[in-house]
Amino acid sequence: MNHYVGIDVSLEYSSMCVVDGNGKIVSEAKVESEPAVLIGWLMEQGLELTRIGLEAGPLSQWLYAALRQAGLAVELLETRHVCTALKTMVNKTDRNDARGIAQLMRLGWFRPVHCKSLDAQETRALLTARKLAQGQIHRIEMSLRGILRNFGLKVGKTTPAQFAGRIRELVAGHPILEAIAESLLKIRDTARREFGGLEKRVRALARCDTRARLLMSVPGVGPIVSVTFVAAIDDPARFSSSKDVGAFLGLTPKKYQSGETDRDGRISKIGDGAVRTALYEAAHSILTKPLKGATALKSWAMKLARRAGMEKAKVALARKLAIIMHRMLADGTTFSTQRA
Repeated sequence: MNHYVGIDVSLEYSSMCVVDGNGKIVSEAKVESEPAVLIGWLMEQGLELTRIGLEAGPLSQWLYAALRQAGLAVELLETRHVCTALKTMVNKTDRNDARGIAQLMRLGWFRPVHCKSLDAQETRALLTARKLAQGQIHRIEMSLRGILRNFGLKVGKTTPAQFAGRIRELVAGHPILEAIAESLLKIRDTARREFGGLEKRVRALARCDTRARLLMSVPGVGPIVSVTFVAAIDDPARFSSSKDVGAFLGLTPKKYQSGETDRDGRISKIGDGAVRTALYEAAHSILTKPLKGATALKSWAMKLARRAGMEKAKVALARKLAIIMHRMLADGTTFSTQRA
């Protein structure tokens, strides 16, 4: 008889549940969230494991790769789908979640998701660290502005290079404010230095990656946008159509239809927010700057802007860029104005 496994992963321990083809629970346990321990427990059951379900999460890709390498039929499950299905259960516990996932695997009512390659995961980690350092710099600058504003000291418009000098100029003669400013400016200097190092790494990665260089032939797409998109897509072949990429990145409108009601909403914003932001910034550049080779894309978006507004045009152009860039990765071809 076929058997199905549900694994609810937590940081320290994972709840395991095995059910048979009729949905009867055969075995349950709570084991350490370590690949060797999980694999050992599954092997000890001595059962024919048809499918193993693992909800996507922080540890899931690591565990998924190990289970796959061990020859087990494991599937990585879409989190929103699993969450919605498990809401039908009255009590939410790790044990019940594992039982629910096992039943989903038995019924086949699940949506598998792609497990990113190690290279894509490392690139994503680098981009996340870069964004974190950038955010810290911004927060420190805004905090300094806010602190000084309470004393009637207005920083005003400055450049990144002039910011520290302007702060020191304003706090001169105020001992307490001078001490606060110097401490925060030192933290800012460190953050800027580390951010610069991470920025260089990302740009070096873009120069070395043939896929990123290919995407940089698109107007408005630079190293950050190209590397972000490549890491998110990872394997272009996992999309049967380039048009699916827009929905995958949350750039398509939500739809509600019931009886006589049929309406479209705002974009879904599911998926990777960093990629949506990068594509939106690229679209903004195309519409606001004189970029070479962007005439067709800009004309298309401006027609839409006159009808629906500039913001919607930028979102639509971001979606169009995602489709074009995926097709470029799939075909290995550079951008041409005919694509628009």
